[in-house]
This record gives sequence, C-alpha cells and structure tokens, in this order.
Amino acid sequence: MTDEWKAPAKASAETGDEKSWKLLEKTLLAGVQEQRRSRRWGIFFKSLTFLYLFGLLVLLSPMISMEKGASLGSGYTALIDITGMIADKEPASADNIVGSLRAAFEDKKVKGVVLRINSPGGSPVQSGYVYDEIRRLRGLHPDTKVYAVISDLGASGAYYIASAADQIYADKASLVGSIGVTAAGYGFVGTMEKLGVERRTYTSGEHKSFLDPFQPQKPAEIQFWQSVLDTTHQQFINSVKKGRGDRLKDKEHPELFSGLIWSGEQALSLGLIDGLGNASSVARDVIGEKELVDFTVEESPFDRFSKKLGASVAEHLAMWMGFQGPSLR
Repeated sequence: MTDEWKAPAKASAETGDEKSWKLLEKTLLAGVQEQRRSRRWGIFFKSLTFLYLFGLLVLLSPMISMEKGASLGSGYTALIDITGMIADKEPASADNIVGSLRAAFEDKKVKGVVLRINSPGGSPVQSGYVYDEIRRLRGLHPDTKVYAVISDLGASGAYYIASAADQIYADKASLVGSIGVTAAGYGFVGTMEKLGVERRTYTSGEHKSFLDPFQPQKPAEIQFWQSVLDTTHQQFINSVKKGRGDRLKDKEHPELFSGLIWSGEQALSLGLIDGLGNASSVARDVIGEKELVDFTVEESPFDRFSKKLGASVAEHLAMWMGFQGPSLR
C-alpha cells in the first residue's frame, strides 16, 4: 500500500517541476522579447532623431552662409567657383552658376565678383547661357566688375565663360585657351563583322541613326556633322571676340582659335588674359576688398548622396558609345 501511494505522489511532483520550468521558460522568453522590442524602438527613435537633425542642418546651411556674409564689414568680394565639367546636373551647371551670379549682383555689399575657374570645359549650351547672363548682369550693374581667375585649367567652355568677364587673370603656369569644338565616339563595324553580328536598326527618317557607332559612316553625313561643329565653333569664336575685343592678338596669331592651349604666361602675350594673379590677389589689389565671401551654390549632403545612388548607367554608356552632343574642349 505504501509503494502504491508513493508512485502517484512522485508523478505529481514531476508534473509540478515541469510546470515550474515552463513558467520560468516563458518568463525568460518574455524578457528577451521585451528587450528586443525595446532595442528596435530605440533604433527607430535614434534614426528618426538623426534624420531630423540632418534635415535641419541641410535647411539651415544656406542661412548660416548668408549670416556669415552679412556679418562682414561695409563691403567684400563675391567668390564663385566654376570647377569640373560644365554640364547640366553637374556642380558647374549653368543653373548653379547663374544662381550664384544673380545672388552676388543683388548683394549691396559686393564690390566685385571673382569667378575662380578650374575646368576643362563642357557643354556649349551651358557655357553660352552663363556667358550671356554675365554680360546681362554687367549691363544692369555697371559698377560691379566681374573678374575671371583661372587656377589650373581654364579651357574651352570654361574660357568661353571667362571671356564674358571684364578682365581675366591666371597663374603663369595655368593652362588657358583650347578654343575649339569636339564630338568623339567609337566605331564597331569591323568588330561586328568579325564576330558575325548583324545590326538591325529601324528608323523613320533617312539620317535618323547617322551617329550609330554600329553602322558604317556615310560621306554626306560626315560632311553634315562637320558643318554642325563648325557652326558651333564659329559661335564660340564670335563670343570670345566680343568679350575680349582688341585685346586679342588673333591677327598676329591665327592659331588662337585652332583648339590649342597655352600656359598663362603665353596667354598673356596673346591677349587671352589681362594679367597674372589669383583670387586673393585680385580681390585685394584689383577690387580693393580682400574679404572673400563664397556665393557658390553647393549641393546639400542629401542631394550629393541621392545623386550617387541615382547615377544613370545608361547615360554614361551612351556618352561612351558616342551619342553625346558637341562639347567645347
């Protein structure tokens, strides 16, 4: 009788232990889940705070720049950087440069504008837009002079823009000029023949695909495309002559518009520039206001990050294959 009663008691004890362990296990799991939940919410709120502060910084950065300029004395020199390729959607796009120019000319404290140039050129459309706007603003504000200062490189479309300024300065070792137009591409016709690949193009218009690098060139189309480049080149030449006037020594040096590039010292003797100097020396010695205030339009960190993420592979591939328009180089 005693043993028979002991067995159920033992089973009952084991059942009680199992319940205790399950309860403990549930308690521990609930604690872990609560910690995970708290960690997720913590990450969420930290991310939200970071994004808020980042957005606030982006919004306030232009105001900080404006207050910096406003805190200076009675006058200063406006500085606008033109760096890199002159093209749409680039830092040196016409919209960015023109926006900076207008802001500088509207500022009553600006005593002169310095365009600090370090660019190989780029789009003739973008360069021409900036050139025209500089001349328009000079007409509206005749007392505010514009000085182009070339650092390492002021070539082609960059020189196009510089020629609209009242005066151009450069370092003796700067590279200046390259007044010409180019449109380059590749031809893959021979390669396709060797590979046995047939190109099939369907167009409406006899010459619609005349820039197709996978088709043979036709003499009439080559002649036509050359006429487009020659017309753009002549527009470039006319603008430079209008901007530089009698300072150019093109009659003694007809190769001035051949696409060649010269050092700053040579450019001075050719009339391409007016003197040797840099942004600081021009502000101090020519304009008479050594304080420089940067009016360059800068992309926000968010815009730069977005642009890197959204860079178009197709666009760069098209340019590599020769589908881009003329460029001033």
